[in-house]
Amino acid sequence: MNFNNYTFTVTDRFLRYVKIDTQSDPNSPTCPSTEKQKNLGRLLVEELKAIGISDAELDTHGYVYATIPATTDKQVPVLCFCSHMDTSPDCTGENVNPIVHRNYQGGDIVLPNDKSQIIEFSEHPALAAQLGNDIITTDGTTLLGADNKAGVAEIMDAAHYFMTHPEVKHGKIRILFTPDEEIGRGVDKADMKKLGADFGYTMDGETIGHIENETFSADAVALVIKGFPTHPGFAKNKMQHAIKLAAKIIERIPSNKTPETTEKKEPFIHPTSIQGGLEQVEIKFIIRAFDTPTLHALENELKGIAADVLSAYIKCSFEFKVTEQYRNMKDVLDKHPQVVDYAVEAVKRTGVTPVLSSIRGGTDGSRLSFMGLPCPNIYAGEHAFHSKQEWVSVQDMQKAVETIVHLAAIWEEKS
Repeated sequence: MNFNNYTFTVTDRFLRYVKIDTQSDPNSPTCPSTEKQKNLGRLLVEELKAIGISDAELDTHGYVYATIPATTDKQVPVLCFCSHMDTSPDCTGENVNPIVHRNYQGGDIVLPNDKSQIIEFSEHPALAAQLGNDIITTDGTTLLGADNKAGVAEIMDAAHYFMTHPEVKHGKIRILFTPDEEIGRGVDKADMKKLGADFGYTMDGETIGHIENETFSADAVALVIKGFPTHPGFAKNKMQHAIKLAAKIIERIPSNKTPETTEKKEPFIHPTSIQGGLEQVEIKFIIRAFDTPTLHALENELKGIAADVLSAYIKCSFEFKVTEQYRNMKDVLDKHPQVVDYAVEAVKRTGVTPVLSSIRGGTDGSRLSFMGLPCPNIYAGEHAFHSKQEWVSVQDMQKAVETIVHLAAIWEEKS
């Protein structure tokens, strides 16, 4: 494929999409968790139909499905390219004002509407590879939403390329845009029968060239502590305070098993919220490890800490509930090595050096892999996500578009 004469649409699409507030809400029981996610979904359906994809649809749960028809007579496995539309609840995504910093020449990037927000060159080593490129940031008052509107825009531009270049041979391609990935519910209502794909790729990774074929295995834990309340004026030797017991438990978590002290393939126990009072407190945790036995060992360790702390408080009790979130997709991908091998070849064809890596997190592909759709993760170019210092490179997004196109062509060639 020759992209020299192709006018990429990815940047214009991205700048349009990030202005639509699509934050998900972990406290909402609905799907999607916020109706505003459908605003982006409706726009994507309109744009897909405008480029000739007639079956594009937004379902009642906020999922977008669409088909790029095959251009070959070969029997080629059906591919799915997937990205999520929601943005993180960790930082506001309302009234996003994206700024394009043309021809970046190095150094810190000061965000103009909150000058305390500085993307420091020394703290963002990926910037060293961006000299001469165009960097997109916010004005410093919101997150950008490159996680994962970069991926959405890349898939949309690739779809535009396929529809305007029918000479490129590829099999049937399915597009899936999901809600609520940031709150761990991205594929809860995905209709796998309707999707009808054999293999998939999420566009939700970070640094250019990276392909992630391994994720954490992940569980959530809800720990409820029931104290013994009394009037504080008459509490001596009687009151057993649930908040203080919760603090003791959190304090007992080993310091080398928390997110702020771990890296690479090291696991962690992470308290994410605490609510309650004197009588009862609920602490929510996320537990992460690259293998399931270690995950379970961490859960047992946390439960043991709670039991040990409360053993001295005979009038108190606790409840410990574990909820499975996702598992390491490598367990599935190792059974289908061509899925990753073809992604490596696709990145090479764009002139970029591929890098296989593990992700200290999860993507929709983690769960999709265990739902029958082997699905590694490909870079989208996003950096410093979930923060006001989030940024993405125009040129990296364009390379991601090229990667998608080459990947579909490789599957056709090898079928």
